[in-house]
Amino acid sequence: MTFLFLSWRDIRNPRSGGAEVYTHELIKRLVLRGHRVVHVSPLGPGLKRKEVLDGVLYLRFGNVISVIFHAAFFYLSHKRKFSYVVDQCNTHQFFTPFYVDRAKRIFLIHQLTREIWKVQAPWPLKCIGAACESSWLRLHRKDMTVTVSRSTKDDLLSLGFDGNKVFIVPNGIARIASPFESLSAKGEPPYFVYMGRYSRYKGIDDSIRALALLKESVPGARLVLLGKPDERYIKESLSPLCSSLSLSIGTEEGCDVFVKGFVDEDAKFDIIGRAMALLFPSMREGWGIIVTEASVSGTPAIVYDSPGCRDAVDMGKAGYLCRSNTPEALADFMRQTLSGGSGYQEMRRKAWDFSRQFTYEKTIGEFELALASVSGTRA
Repeated sequence: MTFLFLSWRDIRNPRSGGAEVYTHELIKRLVLRGHRVVHVSPLGPGLKRKEVLDGVLYLRFGNVISVIFHAAFFYLSHKRKFSYVVDQCNTHQFFTPFYVDRAKRIFLIHQLTREIWKVQAPWPLKCIGAACESSWLRLHRKDMTVTVSRSTKDDLLSLGFDGNKVFIVPNGIARIASPFESLSAKGEPPYFVYMGRYSRYKGIDDSIRALALLKESVPGARLVLLGKPDERYIKESLSPLCSSLSLSIGTEEGCDVFVKGFVDEDAKFDIIGRAMALLFPSMREGWGIIVTEASVSGTPAIVYDSPGCRDAVDMGKAGYLCRSNTPEALADFMRQTLSGGSGYQEMRRKAWDFSRQFTYEKTIGEFELALASVSGTRA
């Protein structure tokens, strides 16, 4: 078969994240299984208009708005070549119900945006997005739909999506789990880690507030920030916050909040593996993939009870799930991890066990099963 994937970012985009990794790992495995894949996304600085990566043909047109029209024109010019068109919605979507036959449409969505509009988007976009999101999503309520967590599926069902056509195709991780007994020892002095983008809804601010509360009883505790730093956000938000809490922040290891920045994969897993816990108080995720990456390293996550995050810790059975989404609740669990003992070791083991089931081979397998379940009904 030949697939056309449409997305607002691709794996080469400087702002690519977990959704883009998921998509690339999925489509390169479709190619390995003998299918053909074309991926269309916006053109950006430093990106080529056309390139082949892992057997996938990547085409780039326009910007995040004009690419919607480029994609429609491209599909209509080559529609006979494509078996399926996958509209990947990550806030942005391509409105494929207006020009692609339903039998060919697949809707791929990791998470809804909902409350994120209010804290992340500028005015008036936040008002437009919050008002229109549900209506835009309902355009796909009769399509074959792929998502990554039970939380997002439940959100879609509440909008009238057909439960028989919504399939959970889970995230995977490329890391092979080491035997539990050989996992890294925890670092001294103890530290916690945040990993991900510098976005308000991700909860870096609350992680820092929780650290300040913890340091009242554990003065040597630190927080390490992994991921490409947003210098403006650090200057305008995080630095003033740290100053108000009497915390130091910087690129030196001795800082209370150590901005480690971007590191390679081996260094990332080493730093995560020696942390007491991952802090991930995000308001909403499709699936907290960094929670799974930490878990496979033997480091449990402390997360807010929010969509995607609760799924990634198996509703609190494979990580710490805050029942009140506050820095105080984060700090309470941070203290609990520092107490050590059998309870902490048991949670490490449960998190490690839970994480091992998430592989990209399972991802592609579940996608093929979902496709097979609807392909027999095609006109």
